Amino acid sequence: MNTSKYFFSGSFGLERETLRVDDQGRLAQTPHPFGNDEHITRDFCENQIELVTPVCRSIDEALESLSELDKKAREVLAGNGENIWLYSNPPHFDTENDIPIADFTGDHSSKRSYREVLQRKYGKKLMLFSGIHFNFSFAEEFLSELNTENEDFHSLRDRLYLRLYKQLMCHSWLLVLLTAASPYYDASLDKDGKSGIIMSRYSSMRNSERGYWNKFLPILDHRDLRTFTGSIKKHIVTGSLYSASELYLPIRLKPKGVNSLENLAAGGVDHIELRMFDLNPSAPLGIDSRDLEFAHLLILYLLSQEDFDFTPQLQEKAVSDHKNAALLEPDTKLLERGELIINEMSEYFSANEKALEIIEFEKNKISGNVCLSRTMMNHA
Repeated sequence: MNTSKYFFSGSFGLERETLRVDDQGRLAQTPHPFGNDEHITRDFCENQIELVTPVCRSIDEALESLSELDKKAREVLAGNGENIWLYSNPPHFDTENDIPIADFTGDHSSKRSYREVLQRKYGKKLMLFSGIHFNFSFAEEFLSELNTENEDFHSLRDRLYLRLYKQLMCHSWLLVLLTAASPYYDASLDKDGKSGIIMSRYSSMRNSERGYWNKFLPILDHRDLRTFTGSIKKHIVTGSLYSASELYLPIRLKPKGVNSLENLAAGGVDHIELRMFDLNPSAPLGIDSRDLEFAHLLILYLLSQEDFDFTPQLQEKAVSDHKNAALLEPDTKLLERGELIINEMSEYFSANEKALEIIEFEKNKISGNVCLSRTMMNHA
């Protein structure tokens, strides 16, 4: 394990998507009640609230900030006879008419235009899936310590984050295995007019083959940030993607300020975003702090791993593994790989008692799945 005093430091941020519902548990049809509050905004539709914390110095601080935003949002909604839907999968709705596109106007009208493109391309139902995004950046002091060869700092930072991006893309399935929390869904997702709760074949529908994915697999060039952004730009120029925001992969590299491909190419990487977390209905804020702590530990562990060529074949496998992990019965080999990685993390963080407690919490989840999978195979 790295012994730098800045190793566990960094900047943290959370974005939580949830749906507004009325007192009958149906999608609220009222306008977004929070004006232009940058921390309580909308995602795809008018009845989908997104809470966005400021940049924080710890996961605990980020959760405290999310708690304050959650309290503020609930108080306003309660005054309107509304509440927050606790699940990643949406409640019953009659038709897509119940899903009004977020009504951005004025200087933000381009956001509405983008959502209208998504409506035509994917339909509105897909956009109702909600979850939590975890944003992280390393402390600059830590990155400076890694710069043992006096490399240009911005080049070092971009190279490190791109290397981490590849590792996280190849391991995103592990976080799906550990945090999937949406096996049930309403039949209206299948067809207008249908109703009733269905037990799906997925533990996380939004991470599954039915979830947030492009209509094609965007193959990207990961040699450096210039080729990476250039390969995304090619998909935009050809019309395959409307913008970089339409790149539906579980990990994103993001710039400082406005999230645009131009900013990323010009200013470099500011932080990395993990987008696969389901809303956990048993956690007060929709996420267990231990799952976020584990994600942070996974980031630190993967930073120690060797760089590699992220070939088109490996990119396809990464997405395939991610979708496999979203099944109620994922491949046993995937579960065993997860168990192996967690054991390796235990060794890597063996000198840190708090880290070991977090890892043990996750290990118990995956060990139970491995045992269940083996039992089912033996009885097949």
